[in-house]
Amino acid sequence: MKLLYALLAPLVFSLPSIAQQTQKPPLHGKHWMAITGKPLAATAGAMTFQKGGNAVDAACAMLAATCTMWDVLSWGGETQALIYNPKTKKVIAINAMGVAPTGATAEFFKSKGYNFPPENGPLAATTPGTPGGLMHMLANYGTLSLEQVLTPAMEMAAGYPIEAQTANSIEKNKELLKQWPYSKKLFLTHPGQPREAPEAGEIFVQQNLLQTLTKLVEAEKAALKQGKSRKQAIMAAYDRFYTGDIAQEFVRGSKEQGGLITMQDLARWKPLEEEPLMVNYKGIDVYKLQQWTQGPAMLQGLNILENFDLKAMGYNSSKYIHTVYQAMNLSFADRDFYYGDSHAAPEEPIKGLLSKAYAKQRARLIQYQKNDPRIGPGDPYPFEGKKNPYLKLLKARGYEMDTTKRNFAPKHDVGNNSSTPEYQERLWLGTTTMEAADKEGWVVSITPSGGWLPACIAGNTGVGMSQRMQSFVLDPTLNPFNVVAPGKRPRVTLTPSMALKDGKPFLSFAVQGGDTQDQNLLQFFLNVVEFGMTVQQASEAPNFNTNQLWLSLGGSKTDDRKPKPGHILLNNSTPEPVRAELKKLGYTMSFDERTSGPINAIYFDWKHGSLWGGSSNHGEDYGIGW
Repeated sequence: MKLLYALLAPLVFSLPSIAQQTQKPPLHGKHWMAITGKPLAATAGAMTFQKGGNAVDAACAMLAATCTMWDVLSWGGETQALIYNPKTKKVIAINAMGVAPTGATAEFFKSKGYNFPPENGPLAATTPGTPGGLMHMLANYGTLSLEQVLTPAMEMAAGYPIEAQTANSIEKNKELLKQWPYSKKLFLTHPGQPREAPEAGEIFVQQNLLQTLTKLVEAEKAALKQGKSRKQAIMAAYDRFYTGDIAQEFVRGSKEQGGLITMQDLARWKPLEEEPLMVNYKGIDVYKLQQWTQGPAMLQGLNILENFDLKAMGYNSSKYIHTVYQAMNLSFADRDFYYGDSHAAPEEPIKGLLSKAYAKQRARLIQYQKNDPRIGPGDPYPFEGKKNPYLKLLKARGYEMDTTKRNFAPKHDVGNNSSTPEYQERLWLGTTTMEAADKEGWVVSITPSGGWLPACIAGNTGVGMSQRMQSFVLDPTLNPFNVVAPGKRPRVTLTPSMALKDGKPFLSFAVQGGDTQDQNLLQFFLNVVEFGMTVQQASEAPNFNTNQLWLSLGGSKTDDRKPKPGHILLNNSTPEPVRAELKKLGYTMSFDERTSGPINAIYFDWKHGSLWGGSSNHGEDYGIGW
């Protein structure tokens, strides 16, 4: 019977996935596509295309709108983007991640009793990156003015009907919001009432934010009147935010509430253009941001999984789930120890980590008899011709590079046996996405975040401060590359994705969801490439998550973040035979109706000269195509 089941598994689990009906129809377009985390924000993208803007203009308009609508981010957060430039036929990486401010040291946070920087409040804030990232992208690769791109967001700031999801999040977090005077004033529109947050559909007004956005447009207009170029005028607005009166009020408001950010911190910070990282998976070039994000974990996972015949295993069969789960554990163990700011010392061994030979070595560690709770960081240094300088640190953490000598999971890396709702919330925390493409060939994938509710507003700017400091570590035995320091970027979960085939755009995709992002995106990509799903089918398809990793967000104590070896979140639709097999392999299973964040994606149909859009209903995400 077991032999028969093994033979039938690929047939049983691959064919239904190809024919599956979708809950939302796929999007189709010939001229452009705009997809993001809120319906109104997708409309802002469509309006921008209708003005004659390109995909960069539309993406910036959607970014501005989602920030204004508090779609798990705000204007004081961070922006990460990949842009395909059809003129150069190159993928560009935009690093608009803020940095730790003056005084933000491991010793400072330890003196306050933290094992990690705090989750919320002014001490959780890195410098704001989204305004600078938006203006940099627009100035260099867009075509419209800042005023044209910001108009939808400004109209929303003047008042828009707030959705239930955001309104209820305000009510849920109202006690925290009351700690910060500017947040209390903005968000609690019915003070003293049983429900102090806005009601769904209520017109939510952000007068201070509107004034801030108006100041940016005024700076642009003044520069144009002086004869400055379009680009120079946009950067004049940039300067007003980071060195002018907006910066002064931001810093004043932050310091009033106990924050560390200084005028010098804002003035020194700049968005960066980088070379993206890339691996080739079966003839497809897959691009991610550098190792200051978790993006390379997906690339490592693809390198490992290239050594297996996944299609023959069958879509979401027990063998497939086990193999992908183990590959993700291997990749995330490296992420947890070796990833950090690529612009700060020490230098990460990214060449070795993305080596195909290193992936083969890691793939050989996968055991088919059981889940391996001992999986830890590997040693990529020999694969770039170097000796690992952190072997002693790894041993101090409890890892021995010779796996034959280690028959236990280090205590430092083992959490308790239960996966609490709080733990799951931290695993999925934050972020939104936007995908845009146009007939000229511009493609944009953005995963912005930070400044989500409960957000601490920086004075009278109306700008919510980031909470990304919590993604740093204070203990170098956890990750020597990601120890907090002034001017340094934290290693973040935010991870836009792009893939090219035969030198042309193939897929652009991203997802909301903290540490699950590159788990979800890895499976989405395999759904399309290995199992022939459309982007809408792949975005909705049943997913699974590993908890065998260190959490990047939530909880200021070490026990809050520890991995949970063998814990797996499965979709409710997982068949009983698969559940039984996974139980035999030692998994602790939990189940849910929706097992990924909202995946947004664009597929480029070169055969027919059209665009396919996918957007799951796992959030409020929405797309429009033409």
